Amino acid sequence: MRSIAKLAALGAAGAMVLAACGGGSTDDAAAPADSGDTTTTESSDTAASGEWNVTEAAAPYAGRTINMPFLDRPGYAAAIAMIPDFTEATGINVTYEIIPYESSRQVQVLDFTSGTNTFDGVLADVVWMGEFASNGWMVPLETFWNNPALADPALNVDGFFPILLESFGSWDGTVYGLPFDNYSGLMFYNRCMLEDAGFDGPPKTWEELKDVYGPALTKDGKYAFALQSARGETQSADSFMRMVWNGGGSLLDENFEPNLSSPESQKGLQFRQELMEYMPPSIVADDHSEVVNAFAQGNVAMITEWSAFNGTITDPASSTIIDCLEYAVEPAGFDGKSHPALGGFSLGVNAAADADQQAATWLFIQWITSEGQAKRYVQEGGVSARMAVYEDPEIRDSLGFVEPMVTSWQEFGNPVFRPRFPEWPAMSEIIAITGTDMMQGNVSVEAGAADLDAKIRAILDGAGYYGGSTPQLQ
Repeated sequence: MRSIAKLAALGAAGAMVLAACGGGSTDDAAAPADSGDTTTTESSDTAASGEWNVTEAAAPYAGRTINMPFLDRPGYAAAIAMIPDFTEATGINVTYEIIPYESSRQVQVLDFTSGTNTFDGVLADVVWMGEFASNGWMVPLETFWNNPALADPALNVDGFFPILLESFGSWDGTVYGLPFDNYSGLMFYNRCMLEDAGFDGPPKTWEELKDVYGPALTKDGKYAFALQSARGETQSADSFMRMVWNGGGSLLDENFEPNLSSPESQKGLQFRQELMEYMPPSIVADDHSEVVNAFAQGNVAMITEWSAFNGTITDPASSTIIDCLEYAVEPAGFDGKSHPALGGFSLGVNAAADADQQAATWLFIQWITSEGQAKRYVQEGGVSARMAVYEDPEIRDSLGFVEPMVTSWQEFGNPVFRPRFPEWPAMSEIIAITGTDMMQGNVSVEAGAADLDAKIRAILDGAGYYGGSTPQLQ
């Protein structure tokens, strides 16, 4: 299959996709479309001039209905607000089903394997990409961008942040999804609480957070910090892996062997135990909503949370600290570097849908993730994966989290913050169980890590990673 590190020439329409997940500057990319919402107003003009336009491209599929799997999060509400404009321009109806994140993988896998074909689109979490792609459940997107009738010349795949295209959209050198609803972990902090304690900014390192800020800010029923750690993917990714990486460790070493018993991984996990002194006593059971609410109500001074929760924290109906809210890149770990969490999704096309449904679905995905729609998507509450939109002064100046988020993606992004191979869900489950037991003191960090290393190796061995039958990809 074609490597995404090469440029793809797109047929007689002159469309060119710069599909290099490893980078390239925006100066080399095709000129981005106007960031305003011009889909419907320009259709007649472009049709008259003979240029590619979404209305003519969609004409064979007008009247069709495509169904998308969505989540109950701000990025999907933003897309839903924009769907009527897409339908007006194309005649393609877009329906959607709101699925709880906790069951969204299971619902889609059942749809793939049962042949029910409920969904035309695919919503792939970063940690599902290996499973969905290697099982043939998603269509390689070159199928569409190599078709001049379907490929918008302004598609500009190189306009996505490289770390996001690589992590969320690609597997084994092939692009299967376009990044959508993408996050970086950020430090959200209450400037007023920090100033009252004598600090003029957030901690630069995790050690400083624990040793200096922790004692000063934890008093009178308030806490310095909260790290969402509820059992499940929150425990395994947001809590456990965040501390492993910040200790200088990793899930697997350079030889693809489990690495949680290494001194570096142990250091990070032991640090988490010590940091709990400055967190709410409920933290082992607290999920994102509890942590975000505690921060928004002024009961916690700092959290490291997904950028996507900014809408909740800045909503006067749910937050009392809006005037005190500030943002920063996550603190540096023991190796001197920040290791922000990386999360989010891509939108792809179901390989089991018929060809016309696939084409209609592609047109919607191409449109909703385009540079031309990125500004409105952000203004509606979404987080775009497009680089160009964050160069817009209006966007950059109105959203305080943009600078640390972009810095996190460009300078500190880790495409294997969580591995993307099909075995991760099984690993995540056992990490969540043992990680919870560690935090509760039911098992020592050393014994828990040794047990996890053995179980993770057994999973990988059973899947053929050590016998040579399965490529050692993360």
